[in-house]
Amino acid sequence: MTQPKSRHRSRLYSAYVDVPKPRFDESVRFYSALLGKAATIDPDEPEYASYGEAETGINLYVQGIGDDQPRVHLDIETDDVDAEVARLAALGATEVARIKTWVVMKDPVGNAFCVIRVQSPDAFAAHSTTWDSEAQAR
Repeated sequence: MTQPKSRHRSRLYSAYVDVPKPRFDESVRFYSALLGKAATIDPDEPEYASYGEAETGINLYVQGIGDDQPRVHLDIETDDVDAEVARLAALGATEVARIKTWVVMKDPVGNAFCVIRVQSPDAFAAHSTTWDSEAQAR
């Protein structure tokens, strides 16, 4: 008897502008002016400034980081972190670290991104792609 194919869903959830901590406030001011909206900073996580949905279904954050290499990284939200990590590894990504409930990965040329649990159920339901065990879009 053939095993049923496993399925999971994923989608681009957010983009993070990673900036050196000393330049965090400057970056927050810039992106607030660029977007025409104020950032929200949670006192429990002051290294993150959230702008909510910069575009429909895609969130934008500025994140203060501990090194001097500004960059942008993406978060992919999924209903099965392990299955999505396996799918992306099959496409050439490499796993870097597991932190709390998410996985840091690098694409084939070294750009970092994270695979996270579902953060926005409504947008996820509306915009996610379903994948089977052979990583084919459905």
